[in-house]
Amino acid sequence: MTQPPGQPPPHGDFGVPGGAQQAVPPQPARPSYTPSGPYDEQPGPYNQAPGPYGGHPTQPQPACAPTPPGSGGGGFFTGKSGAVVGAVVAGLLVIGGGTWFALSGDGKDDRAGAGRSDGGPKPSAPAAQRSADAGRAQLNAGRRPGEAKVLFLAKNDVDVPGNGADIFGPWIQGDTLVKAMYREVAGYSVTDGSKKWSVQLGTDVCLAAPQASAEGKIVVGVRSSPSEGASCNVLQMIDTKTGRAGWKTPVPKPKQLTGFTDLILAIGGNTVTAAGLETSYGFSVSDGRQLFGRQASRCLPYGFAGGVNRLIAAADCPTTDAEKVKQEIQDVDPASGKARWTYALPAEWEVDKVYSVAPAVVALKRQLDETGEKTERRVIALTDSGKLRSQLQLGKEEFEAGCTSAQLAFRGDIQGWCTGVAADASALYLATKPTDTNSVVAFGLDTGRPAWRSPAGEGRTMTPVTVEDGSVVVYIAPTYTIAGAVATIPAGGGSRHVVLKHQLSNVENESGFPEARTAYADGRFFLTATRINGLDDAEERETKTMMAFGN
Repeated sequence: MTQPPGQPPPHGDFGVPGGAQQAVPPQPARPSYTPSGPYDEQPGPYNQAPGPYGGHPTQPQPACAPTPPGSGGGGFFTGKSGAVVGAVVAGLLVIGGGTWFALSGDGKDDRAGAGRSDGGPKPSAPAAQRSADAGRAQLNAGRRPGEAKVLFLAKNDVDVPGNGADIFGPWIQGDTLVKAMYREVAGYSVTDGSKKWSVQLGTDVCLAAPQASAEGKIVVGVRSSPSEGASCNVLQMIDTKTGRAGWKTPVPKPKQLTGFTDLILAIGGNTVTAAGLETSYGFSVSDGRQLFGRQASRCLPYGFAGGVNRLIAAADCPTTDAEKVKQEIQDVDPASGKARWTYALPAEWEVDKVYSVAPAVVALKRQLDETGEKTERRVIALTDSGKLRSQLQLGKEEFEAGCTSAQLAFRGDIQGWCTGVAADASALYLATKPTDTNSVVAFGLDTGRPAWRSPAGEGRTMTPVTVEDGSVVVYIAPTYTIAGAVATIPAGGGSRHVVLKHQLSNVENESGFPEARTAYADGRFFLTATRINGLDDAEERETKTMMAFGN
């Protein structure tokens, strides 16, 4: 390591019947489409009881698993704050002769100012490629008929400070997966994990907008200097199509503040916003020009959520009592920063997360006591003109959107990376909070009612990843004896169809991403870690950072 340098009550607050504490009404009978087992195929090798590793090691946590009860964590419907959680530690892959092998990269050591840890010469490109090919062959040696390939398994190749480093991303642009960590933004091949390009930064990456622009540009926040405690107030654009750094600019500091804290970035259209305490700015993604600052409005945006051509803002409004919360939701013009419409929330309600920008679906919360332990939750959908479309009838079930934050429990991060929620024009798809198992539930946005439910199966958990070609893509997490899988469910409800059945022989590797972010694109599924701990060099090197599956 380097040194650190249900039915609702008759009258809801939102103009429609609502309330998150009532039970969901009985649903009409549905066609029988729920599989009796973990997949919808006939019994096969996945239903064999013996584990591939012998003995009975500790049960691994599935990817995107909830924090165990009593550990202080919780989902966004439990009244507790989420957090970006720790590094994943697992064994390195041994390739003949006892050689430790990093499965991604081009053989280069990317630590700033550091040589190879063994002090020896770097391998030639052909040698590195042969080594990478051998590594993939070893990974897929136990692959059975019908199972997907492991395209790559990458381990950390960056020496991070003792306090560790967050991993931002992934962004997938064409044939490139991009992630940012410590002082580097790098692009990797989606087919084999090889490093295609690298942008070395002089200071730490401390923020990132979850989106990329339509032109493939991303914006990260970096610290103003390499010194410990330096402000995270500088924006850096990276063109993921070319792998080159573009403009770089500091965010203006409000005169009344002595420093910057908790800035959050979002991209909507061709605008990147930077918001925080008394701070609200928009910059052009193309050239870095400041497009707008704090608007002359009675309600000040403190957080933004971005989409292809839209920005949704959460704004604080003045009250006669500083202890009372009054907020509104704004549809902001990305070019000017002006609100095109506003939707006022009832007193004491505030924005928790924006689950979807287009259509606008927003999770709200209201604290019922001073400690924040008792919290009421609601989810509302708005029309394109800012009118209430529906309030989702969540009933007494708890749902978990799995949103990891760019800042620990920071209220301004109203979007973040959410791995347990997806939406299309007519429905929102949410995962229930896992116990031994869970379900994905579709809520109609015009009615707010549950439209269908798909249980994961006994002992299994699953989460929505995205909506693609009229189907909801879900990830079914692995267990001790069953590998994970990617499946699709018709958006209108129906039988689940497995599109990627992962390898039983790689269930331990797949289970090595307990807090991973997930992505699915062009028939490939990706798991990426969210943080690297920096207390131990060996642990750093053993930490899995990316894993990809495909046919």
